[in-house]
Amino acid sequence: MQTKQKKVVLFTSPTCKWCTTAKKHFESHQIKYKAIDITKDEQAAKDCERHGCRGVPVVLIGSQWICGFDQKAIDKALGLA
Repeated sequence: MQTKQKKVVLFTSPTCKWCTTAKKHFESHQIKYKAIDITKDEQAAKDCERHGCRGVPVVLIGSQWICGFDQKAIDKALGLA
């Protein structure tokens, strides 16, 4: 039986190459995620900053905030590691 995937939110900006890397990583593992463009959502940008993240990508998995594309931390949080 497959366990339910934790909710994944990816905070991005249009010119971020690491955001593209994160999207490709999720897609290669069939991870469903919601992408939020912080250049269009000021509240999302403030939420990221409040959790200590000054740039994108920011990945929110369940209640865990990951600043930057930290593949080890992302895989661990998703149970891929």
